[in-house]
Amino acid sequence: MSFVHAFNPTVLREYDIRGIVGQTLHEADAFAIGRCFGTVVARNGGSTVAVGYDGRVSSPSLEAALVAGLRASGMDVTRIGLGPTPMLYYAATVGKTGGAVMLTGSHNPPNYNGFKMMLAGKPFFGKQITDIGRMAAAGDVVAEGAGGVRTIDVSEEYIDRLAQDWDGGTRALNVVWDNGNGAAGAVLERLVKRLPGNHTVLYPEIDGTFPNHHPDPTVLKNVEALIHEVRARGADLGIAFDGDADRIGVVDDSGTMMFGDQLLVVLARDVLKTHPGATIIADVKASQVLFDEVARAGGNPLMWKTGHSLIKAKMAETGCPLAGEMSGHIFFNDRWYGFDDALYAGVRLLGIVARMEGKLSAVREALPQVINTPELRFNCDDVRKFAVIEEVAGRLKAVGAEVADNDGVRVSTADGWWLLRASNTQAVLVARCEANSEIGLDRLKAALVEQLAASGLEAPDFSGANSGH
Repeated sequence: MSFVHAFNPTVLREYDIRGIVGQTLHEADAFAIGRCFGTVVARNGGSTVAVGYDGRVSSPSLEAALVAGLRASGMDVTRIGLGPTPMLYYAATVGKTGGAVMLTGSHNPPNYNGFKMMLAGKPFFGKQITDIGRMAAAGDVVAEGAGGVRTIDVSEEYIDRLAQDWDGGTRALNVVWDNGNGAAGAVLERLVKRLPGNHTVLYPEIDGTFPNHHPDPTVLKNVEALIHEVRARGADLGIAFDGDADRIGVVDDSGTMMFGDQLLVVLARDVLKTHPGATIIADVKASQVLFDEVARAGGNPLMWKTGHSLIKAKMAETGCPLAGEMSGHIFFNDRWYGFDDALYAGVRLLGIVARMEGKLSAVREALPQVINTPELRFNCDDVRKFAVIEEVAGRLKAVGAEVADNDGVRVSTADGWWLLRASNTQAVLVARCEANSEIGLDRLKAALVEQLAASGLEAPDFSGANSGH
């Protein structure tokens, strides 16, 4: 049977494949992804693919179509069933499969779904995803085969491995967890029984309609219930996950949400005790406080491009023990496997807090405080957005500005820094400023607006966009 397929061009993204079910993403797309990715695995010398799926309503049917496509490409498929994305990564890593595909909509609304992939233990992204579209359109696939299929339960092994790295002794912490009805629910409830202390799990039921709140733990309104419970119970901290548990959100004992870079400071200080001088990677959106604190703790801070696949690739290149993003992706290569796993990050964080003499809030409050704008986005077509970045970078370099341009343009001044970058997944430009004072922030905003105006673009509205950090 000949095979040709055309994807909606909006679903093939930089880091994954994602769309709106029934509008831009269909079961035929899932089959085509299996057919093409199976071909990639085969041509790479592999013959096995591990597959998992999250708790969204559309996930079981899309997973079935995906598996059919993989088997039609001759792949032997190992189905691990419903669970968090990092459990699929774990199964693929320890099982040394030729590939892995997770069916998940991550932190997006219930009507979204998508696919995250690994090829021979490495992230599959960028041009590799673009090539899936090309292959489908051209029918460039291996001859039709009939691969096998088996179903296994790796959850107990995965939970055992998570608990193995608990290093907080026997201190009985009081912890509140917010599963947010995400895919980690069943695993999380079993994991906390292995850890010392008193653990409360909010919304453990896996429900792909997300009836209690949106599954993104980096947005304050989504952790309001967690904050309330932490304060009401006098808990040591609260931990939240996104829909597939590869991103973490943290609330300290005071009920204050910690930003991703603040969390990474806490983790980096601990890792650097056993890896002095090691490189710690953070994305370009992280605060200067993070990079300064890593250096102060004896580490080598490395600023890199935003994107979980890009960070994982850089980790493999440098061999660094820890990396993280503002979005809550945390990557441990110290005692772990280098992939982003919020459950594992949570276990490591609990160990650190259990060994602390004081409270987590005291650590956060001792960090230098800055004023910043949240991410601000404004429309700019895909061609123009990259041209703007080049124009702005050129103008700044011409006048001797201190510019980091490995992902957009990050400009450092005496007042702080501002960032302008093109989103890899949307036709937008993203802007953010951070300064040591309101006056400094106003100056940075003005400088950014001036640079955008010089490139013929109107800047986003910064009014009222200040927040503490």
